[in-house]
Amino acid sequence: MPFASTIRRCSFAACYVLLLSTPLISAAASIDTVSSKDASAGLRAAISQGVDKAIGMLGAPNGFLANPKYTIPLPSALEKADRALRMIGMSGDADELKVAMNHAAEMAVADAKPVFKQAAQRMTVADAKGILTGGETSATQYFRQATSAELVTRFKPIVARATAKLKLRGLYDQYAGKAAQVGLISSQDANLNDYVTAKALDGLFGAIAEEERAIRANPMGQASSLIKKVFGAL
Repeated sequence: MPFASTIRRCSFAACYVLLLSTPLISAAASIDTVSSKDASAGLRAAISQGVDKAIGMLGAPNGFLANPKYTIPLPSALEKADRALRMIGMSGDADELKVAMNHAAEMAVADAKPVFKQAAQRMTVADAKGILTGGETSATQYFRQATSAELVTRFKPIVARATAKLKLRGLYDQYAGKAAQVGLISSQDANLNDYVTAKALDGLFGAIAEEERAIRANPMGQASSLIKKVFGAL
């Protein structure tokens, strides 16, 4: 009896493991039925849709300012000094800086699409299959790694032109630079243009990630037949 009981327990355990692994096996089998060409094309279509929506939202006039989720706040170093600025009559300058920062971000984001197109063309079939079976934002993460350096290079001159005439730009860089030297703020926040560029990237990829999650959650609700085919097989 103990031996038979042990056999039954082992059989149950084996079945339990099989049941747990079945969704993973099915997912792998399903995506394997999709051709490599379709997998790559479907992923490109999905990331193109995500990029178009993100740029359409954030690259529009007041795209950052009108969206509390993505509005770029004053840098922490300046936010702490905001009360003092208002006391000495520079509240208008602080408000102007926040508006200019967000407009600079929207102008930079509006110029991002060619970088994503080039990155999508460089993506391999192996990359595509790995991204498709990865996490809920694996495509966003892949493209962030593949495009960030080029986007920073592209964004910074746009941001610099937008902030060049602001009174507080020089004051901020001077104040924040000293604060960074003693560890009060990060070195990235010590330069206004670096700060705005980083926040613009965060906003852009945050919006792309939202769209990727939506596609993965409801592939059959998408307009693109390729997206339905590829992401529906996952």
